[in-house]
Amino acid sequence: MSFKEALESGKFVVTAEIGPPKGTDIHEVIHHIELLKGKIDAANVTDNQSAVMRICSMAICKIALENGLEPILQMTCRDRNRIGLQSDLLGAYVLGIRNVLCMTGDYVTAGDHRDAKPVYDVESVQLLQIVEKLNNGKDMAGNELKGSTNFFYGAVVTPESDPVEPQLLKFEKKVKAGAKFFQTQAIYDIEAFKNFMKEARKFPVKILAGIVVLKSAGMANFMNKNVPGIRVPKELIEELKSAGKEKALDTGLNIAARHIKQLKDDNICDGVHIMAIGMEDKVPIIMERAGLI
Repeated sequence: MSFKEALESGKFVVTAEIGPPKGTDIHEVIHHIELLKGKIDAANVTDNQSAVMRICSMAICKIALENGLEPILQMTCRDRNRIGLQSDLLGAYVLGIRNVLCMTGDYVTAGDHRDAKPVYDVESVQLLQIVEKLNNGKDMAGNELKGSTNFFYGAVVTPESDPVEPQLLKFEKKVKAGAKFFQTQAIYDIEAFKNFMKEARKFPVKILAGIVVLKSAGMANFMNKNVPGIRVPKELIEELKSAGKEKALDTGLNIAARHIKQLKDDNICDGVHIMAIGMEDKVPIIMERAGLI
């Protein structure tokens, strides 16, 4: 099944991330593609993640397709105006890419080209509207296209924001703009996520819970202090501390697997999006421990 077919079938879907390299050596990317294909339903290819310049998402999406792994093209509004965004979307479609994740994008000060001029001609809701127009055979200005697209497109949401109400309002705007699926920011408090899902289930969209693998207690504390919308509970931090440095990563893999199993067994959401952040080789291990493979 395609990613879209898998979601629409009611299957518990698993996606992961592939980060393009900073340079032209793609051997590691191809290794990760080979490792993940046949195990996950699709792979997000990040778009200059954290505002760090890398190979473009479209090129790695094409390589993933050629090597048997269905990609999800991440597209941010930071680096292109509306003309560039539409041009790249049309280019991606003719290359065979069918899934798009629409994001506003991290500000340039987060990355390695801090003097770059951010574009933000449009933001994520408008980008969703652009994709819907392209699917209907018109560009953003209303001009007719010679051949339309047929993208399956989605967006992101942060369920553990405090307060969560602004996120819910943005979530509803994205649904109205046409988003068919959502991948969330990392969740660690399952009970809080259940409350978010009660609201999300009012809308006919699919939700994949974001799972970021914790490498250590230090990483958890860093995210709590520096990453908006992420809250790692104290008990998980204590669990990582108790494991000691040598076993902290393995404990983090167990935590991820445990959460995935609970999300699936309790039918809380439609799947998970595993963000291993440089540890793509650990994704199959997490899935095996969660009982998915």
